[in-house]
Amino acid sequence: MSMGVTGMRVTCSEFADGESIPRRYTCDGDDISPPLSFHDVPAETRSLALIMEDPDAPRGTWDHWLLYDIPVGDGIPAGASPGMVGTVGVNSWGRSDYGGPCPPGGQHRYVIAVYAVDTELGLPRGVDKPTLQDALAGHTLADATLTGVYARP
Repeated sequence: MSMGVTGMRVTCSEFADGESIPRRYTCDGDDISPPLSFHDVPAETRSLALIMEDPDAPRGTWDHWLLYDIPVGDGIPAGASPGMVGTVGVNSWGRSDYGGPCPPGGQHRYVIAVYAVDTELGLPRGVDKPTLQDALAGHTLADATLTGVYARP
């Protein structure tokens, strides 16, 4: 989806890329979304979109969090509730909210992809990932990923 622009970054004050996601942000803790910061977002960006997924899920990629029409700014605070920042899509549990890491066994990777978008998508609340990806096509200026890992105790 990216046009090949590099430099944009997404970071979390609670874990670095490739590190373990703290229990607080998982189903074994408070199950709240982690705080995220966005850096070097292209000036032409009108909104941001986010997809958090587990590519190691046993039945195929599991969607944990879809968020779009996020205002361009500093980021997303910890525990962002649905509608607090942007519009929330439906995850693989069929819920329109954040669903933290909850792997059925072993350590899984959780990829948070953030997209700089040249428009506000205007999608209704609760769209699925294919609908969001279709809307992003042709409108993504840059993207960045942050990957965390988690294994249940």
